[in-house]
Amino acid sequence: MTSAAERLASNMNIGMFTRNPELKSRLLFVLGALIVYRIGTYIPVPGIDPRILAEIFAKHQGGVLGVFNMFSGGGLSRMSILALAVMPYISSSIIMQILTFAVPSLASLKKEGEAGRRKINQYTRYGTVLLAALQGYGIAAGLEGMTGPGGASAVMDPGMFFRFTTTVTLIGGTMFLMWLGEQITARGIGNGISLIIFSGIVANFPSAVSKTLELGRTGVISTPLVFVILVVVLALIALIVFVERAQRRVIIQYPRRQMGNKESNHMPLKLNTSGVIPPIFASSLLLFPLTIASFNAQGSGILQSISTYLAHGQPLYIASYVGLIIFFSFFYTSVVFNPTETAENLKKNGGFIAGVRPGQQTADYLDFILTRLTAVGAVYMSLVCVMPEIFVAKYAVPFQLGGTGLLIVVNVIIDFVTQVQSHMYAQQYESLIKKARLKGRIK
Repeated sequence: MTSAAERLASNMNIGMFTRNPELKSRLLFVLGALIVYRIGTYIPVPGIDPRILAEIFAKHQGGVLGVFNMFSGGGLSRMSILALAVMPYISSSIIMQILTFAVPSLASLKKEGEAGRRKINQYTRYGTVLLAALQGYGIAAGLEGMTGPGGASAVMDPGMFFRFTTTVTLIGGTMFLMWLGEQITARGIGNGISLIIFSGIVANFPSAVSKTLELGRTGVISTPLVFVILVVVLALIALIVFVERAQRRVIIQYPRRQMGNKESNHMPLKLNTSGVIPPIFASSLLLFPLTIASFNAQGSGILQSISTYLAHGQPLYIASYVGLIIFFSFFYTSVVFNPTETAENLKKNGGFIAGVRPGQQTADYLDFILTRLTAVGAVYMSLVCVMPEIFVAKYAVPFQLGGTGLLIVVNVIIDFVTQVQSHMYAQQYESLIKKARLKGRIK
C-alpha cells in the first residue's frame, strides 16, 4: 500500500519545478557555489613548481594522499588554495561534539537553544583555524623536504616566508569553503559541507573509470577483474540505496485521537540513522595525523612507521577505520536521537507503544531498538567502506570507486532529492490551499 507521499511523488513532473521560482533560485545558487568551489581547486599556491609537484604526487598517491586528494576534489594533487578542503572543519566539529558530552559548560551551552548553538559554532570555527594552521604548516614543511625523480624540489624558494604564505593561504581556503558550505545550507538545498565533498568526488569519477579501464587495457589487471570491479561498484550502489531507505516502523497509538481508515501512526527509525557522517569523521581523523607523516615518508623513525602501518590495505589501517566507523555510528546516533526525550514527548501527547508502559519503559524500548539498528548499520557501513579497500590497495583502483566515496555520493544524492521533493510537496500543498480558498469565496 503506497503512502500519500509516494502517491504525490508519482504525480510530480517538470511543470511543478518550473512553477516554483524559489526552488529554481535555490538550485541555481547551489550550482553556482559548487562551480566557484571547482574553480578554486585549480588556483595553485604561490611558489610551487607544478611539474615537479605532479611527479612527487604520482609517486606517493597510492597511500593516504590519494584519500585526501579524493576529499579535496583533486586540489591536493594540484596544491591549490583549497588543498585542505573542509577536512579541518570536520575534525573540529568532531572534537566539539565530543566535548559537549565531556565538558559540563559546553553541555549547558547546547541546552540554551539558538544562542548556545551559535557559541558552539563559533568555537568550532576557532578550532578549524587551529587545525588548518597545523595541517597547512605540516604540508608546507613537508613539500620543502620532498624532491622529484631528478632531485629538484617542488618549492621554488623554500624558507619561512614560503611556509608562512602557504599556511595562511591554506587556512584562508578552508575558511572560505566553510563559509561557502554554510551559505549553501542556508540559501540553497541540502547540507553545504556534504555537497562540497560530494562535488569533489563526483568531479573525478570519469577519470577514475577511465583509469580503471586503462589498467585493464595495459594488462596491469585482467579484463575479467575489471568487469568484476564494475559489477561490485554497481552492487554496492544498489546495497547503499536499499539500506539507506530501510527503516523500522514503531507503531504509536493515540487513544484520544480519531485515526480513521484503520491507519496507524508510526515512528520511522532508519536502519542507518547516522547517515554518511561516520565514514567522513573516521576518514578525517585518520587523515589528520597522516598528512604530515605521508609528506615526510622519505624520512625515518616514527613518521616512517606511521606511513607504513597505516597504509591502505594494512591490518592496522582497516582495524582503525572500522573501529572509528563503529564508534561514530553509535556516537552520532546518540546525538541526533534521544530515546528519553522522545518517550517524554510521547507521554505528554498521550501516545504510547502497544504493550509498553509510557515513560522510562518506552525510553528503554526505543533505546533497545535503536541499539540493534545502529549495530546493523555500523556493520553495513564497515563492510561497504572496507571491502573495496582490497581492490584499491592490491590493484591500484582509483579511490573514487572505493566504498567511502560511493557511500558519500549515494547518501548525498538521496538527501538532496528528498529535500527537492519536500519543496515540491510544499508547492503542491500551497496551490491546493489557494484553490480551496478560491472555491470557498465563489460559493
